[in-house]
Amino acid sequence: MQFTGFPVAALDFYDDLEVDNTRAFWEAHKHVYAEAVRKPMEALVAALEPEFGSAKVFRPYRDVRFAKDKTPYKTHQGAFVAVGEATGWYVEISPRGTRVGAGFYDASGPRLAAIREAMAAELTGVPLEKMLARYAKRGWEVGGDKLKTSPRGYPADHPRIELLRHKQIFVGRSYGFEADALGPELLDRVRTDWRELRPLVEWIATHARGA
Repeated sequence: MQFTGFPVAALDFYDDLEVDNTRAFWEAHKHVYAEAVRKPMEALVAALEPEFGSAKVFRPYRDVRFAKDKTPYKTHQGAFVAVGEATGWYVEISPRGTRVGAGFYDASGPRLAAIREAMAAELTGVPLEKMLARYAKRGWEVGGDKLKTSPRGYPADHPRIELLRHKQIFVGRSYGFEADALGPELLDRVRTDWRELRPLVEWIATHARGA
């Protein structure tokens, strides 16, 4: 199926879902989700697959087993192309429009230790630091959960201590409701931005060894 954009009905659906996040609403409107949200997202990532790989289009249901918030449905639709464990590219539609990003959202144990080892090393850490600075200068949001203190084994005066505190690194930007944020032009915009983020994805994939 060719990607022709997300219809206004997709945004309306999520606006209404934020107000009435119930099974009754979902059952009455799941056909809107299927046609206005799910199918366009599947078409979008299918068009990107030849260059970036196959994507996982996430389920619309929230895991509420351990959550204080028991609302059953996600108020956004995301898709993720993985190049390693919890590492890759992301695209999303929500009531706030569309957004893209890339990075890693989970790394524990040996994998996180390997990433920090590469961050700490001059040969590999300095290029990452400069890369993230360039993204920020170009208007990307550079984020991800961080420790409040120094990670074990690294001094507080390490030249890249702020980088070493990261437990996640995610670089993203919101398109909102801009002219090319919802229509067929979105495909080229996502492709262009994912290409720009490829060096970050490749750095993480290269150095996140061990798990």
